[in-house]
Amino acid sequence: MSGKEPCPVIFVRPCRSSVDDNCVVLVQHLPPGLAVTIHALIHSEDDDFWEAFGHYISDDRGSVNVAKDASIGGSYDGVEPMGLLWSMKPIPGSRPGLRFRKKDVHTPLVVHLSVYRDHMHEGFKDTKALACAVAERWYMAPGVQKVCITENGISGTLFLPPGPGPFPGLLDLWGGGGGLVEYRSALLASHGYVSLALDYLTPKTSDTQHVGNDYFEAAYSLLQEHPQVCANRIAMLGLSFGTSVALGMAVYSPVIKPKCLVCVSGSHVMPVNGSLSDVFAEIKKNVRNTRYDEENRVIWRDLLLPIPDDPSKKVDVGRIQCPVLLLVGEDDQNWPALESAEDMKQMMERAGNSHLLTVASYPGTGHLIEPPYSPHVRSSNFMVAQSRTKVVVVWGGQTVPHSKAQEDAWQKTLAFLEEHLYGTTYR
Repeated sequence: MSGKEPCPVIFVRPCRSSVDDNCVVLVQHLPPGLAVTIHALIHSEDDDFWEAFGHYISDDRGSVNVAKDASIGGSYDGVEPMGLLWSMKPIPGSRPGLRFRKKDVHTPLVVHLSVYRDHMHEGFKDTKALACAVAERWYMAPGVQKVCITENGISGTLFLPPGPGPFPGLLDLWGGGGGLVEYRSALLASHGYVSLALDYLTPKTSDTQHVGNDYFEAAYSLLQEHPQVCANRIAMLGLSFGTSVALGMAVYSPVIKPKCLVCVSGSHVMPVNGSLSDVFAEIKKNVRNTRYDEENRVIWRDLLLPIPDDPSKKVDVGRIQCPVLLLVGEDDQNWPALESAEDMKQMMERAGNSHLLTVASYPGTGHLIEPPYSPHVRSSNFMVAQSRTKVVVVWGGQTVPHSKAQEDAWQKTLAFLEEHLYGTTYR
């Protein structure tokens, strides 16, 4: 650039936003018709680097607007306003089997954006950028409070929206990996829900082998009794194995009476009696159905197939009395979510309560349906909670349709929760 020309600049608007909000990336003061690469980089808490980049041509005003202009190459193609986030992958040379997850919700995702001359595919670290900017993406909105829960044998984290309340409540159940996963609950609290992220497979305060209905009932009661929660407006959200737990509790518990259920990539197939260890023991009986792909990565979706006819081996969803939203990835390689959704629909049709069921099914979408713009991974390392053994699991999904599904599924989730927890329906 000559000294008479203004220096190129890159803007991100807003520069501080929620992880589920759109943002605009704009580059200005380029020569018209210049080939440039816009690059995004995140340094994760696990000390790994994730990147995405798009190839653009500046317009006759010397500008590139990622929200309006088409990328002609890179990690995504076409007009993709948020492509610099959802198309992120670990940089070349990274450790294998990575999955992007935020652990400390008190800090933002810091996204470093840079613009480079020419269409580049590598060497970003060693190349001088024309301009740089930084954006912060938050799971936890200003004013949200985080409270560690260890009372009554419960292990979890409660997130409270700003303000006096009372607010609707939500019990947030993750899947078979165990641990305390907080970022979704933090985001839901940012949308006005008192959300309890519950650790039920590896809790420090309970014997996992004997975790049963009473553990989940205690967590539900804690929400009900909290002064900032509307006691009759509590939902449950389950992912993967958390779906099985949520469905089972909604049907069989005399204590847990949710206003609605959101079930992500899950199944109703599980023994209807016994502790969690009994459930996993039943699943292990089908270990012979485990498959492996060409890279020896584990495919578990057949462990529950075929869907049993025996009523003692699946939740009687015909007894559900609240609205249910099922989010299904049609390329789920980890759990038979599609077959389970079809069987649930048939069971509810026979029982006469199918009017309570909403199914959103997404082609090309895998198991890990996360909040929008989260990087898609088709497979990753996975620690089995019961045995503490590490395997590489195939989750499924193709990056573009999976990422589009995450956007749509999140909007459907928020609309569903608002209708049934904040709206007048089903009061």
